[in-house]
Amino acid sequence: MFVRYLSTKPKPKMKPIELKAPPEQTQTITRVIFDIVKEHGPLTVAETWERVQQAGVSGLTGKSHMKIVLRWMRERQKLRLICNHVGPHKQFLYTTWFTKPSNSKQPKSGNDLSP
Repeated sequence: MFVRYLSTKPKPKMKPIELKAPPEQTQTITRVIFDIVKEHGPLTVAETWERVQQAGVSGLTGKSHMKIVLRWMRERQKLRLICNHVGPHKQFLYTTWFTKPSNSKQPKSGNDLSP
């Protein structure tokens, strides 16, 4: 079993993400996304995209562009990614470094014993 770990290659280092938008536009986009995540608590990518569309950010070209910006923000430690395990399901949520993780985003199950 020990040999198996030595025979696998390590994960290659990813180069830092470089955003192609002008710095002013990048700052506007990141500030709006940060405010949305800070105000509405841990959010999935889909929930974040819905909120960004409602806010009407002019610099984002699409959901994949927003994902790149989220990854860039995570790289610079403006946001963090947490994982909720609910049974066999995983849910990845973006949150700020200042919010405490809560169990409010977990889906309700039928056998919940709390009143």
